[in-house]
Amino acid sequence: MAHKKGVGSSKNGRESASQRLGVKIWGGQTCVAGNIIVRQRGTVHYPGKNVGMGKDHTLYALVDGVVSFHRGSRDRSVVSVAPEAEA
Repeated sequence: MAHKKGVGSSKNGRESASQRLGVKIWGGQTCVAGNIIVRQRGTVHYPGKNVGMGKDHTLYALVDGVVSFHRGSRDRSVVSVAPEAEA
């Protein structure tokens, strides 16, 4: 007997792993400097005060503080971090 797999099983197996994109820290939540706030493809959200953008458009906090999402110029979604008061 021939030992050949059925056509279905040999043509499967090409699914890529999910990329885990999206908002990681929501508005009103606290973050530490360096925390990733949003992982995205393209600029869905833009960096505001105390937020940096990586080469893959990931937004991250530059200071410790509270995250806020708001609308900027041209009705763009902007992410900012309000620094905590030094105690």
